[in-house]
Amino acid sequence: MKPELLLSRIRIVLCRPSHPGNIGAAARAMKTMGLTDLRLVDPKKFPDPEADARATGAVDVLESAKISDSLSEALAGAIFVVALSARRRDLGPPSGQPREMVARLLAQAGHGQVALVFGNETVGLTNGEIQQCHAAVSIPANPEFSSLNLGAAVQVLSYEIRMAALAGQPAGTDAMVTPASSRLATHDEVEGMYAHFAAVMTETGFLNPAHPGRLLPKLRRLFSRTQLERDEINILRGILAATQSPTGHARGSAPET
Repeated sequence: MKPELLLSRIRIVLCRPSHPGNIGAAARAMKTMGLTDLRLVDPKKFPDPEADARATGAVDVLESAKISDSLSEALAGAIFVVALSARRRDLGPPSGQPREMVARLLAQAGHGQVALVFGNETVGLTNGEIQQCHAAVSIPANPEFSSLNLGAAVQVLSYEIRMAALAGQPAGTDAMVTPASSRLATHDEVEGMYAHFAAVMTETGFLNPAHPGRLLPKLRRLFSRTQLERDEINILRGILAATQSPTGHARGSAPET
């Protein structure tokens, strides 16, 4: 697949950016590496003249940026999502180094839309946000001074993405991706499955919403170990729907296969 097509399928998602200048710097970093799809989740100030000034020649990336109220909305339609996280999370998705995760990201871009998610400049991503992602990546910075500006972090990973795309098929991806019998599930389809699981577990008494513990994050971690196909989501939701009906017939809560 042509590098330009792969790059066009990669979203850069900035969650709750607090400084408009950083949004502009991220847009400039993206454009220098051939990335153009910018998504902003609940930005504090945008549009803003400072964002335009920091973007320099990449104002077009800002003008086409899509703004969402939630991360889930920004990830709709994406089949694979990688989060930037400076630290390992107890129940977060599997984490890896930039070149490993960029290889996976590009391999999945061969099948559809993918996303790379960056957190707020001060607090990063919340546990809930990072649990919506399939994998995590950390930049191996100097441990004595590991704080990276948001625009710089976007530049580092955008560079790795471009170099891998120009190099052709990333090394090792044949073992990571197997031909799918149906298209890969999108982020919103997977989130619908999680909501369905939560509803059924609550109805059956298996989950107490007042004291959920770590049950739902562990369920997310279980499924994040694989790349679910649409048909597999439909099978799982069909089983859940049948569980909800006393006659054993689904009550319309699962999509048709």
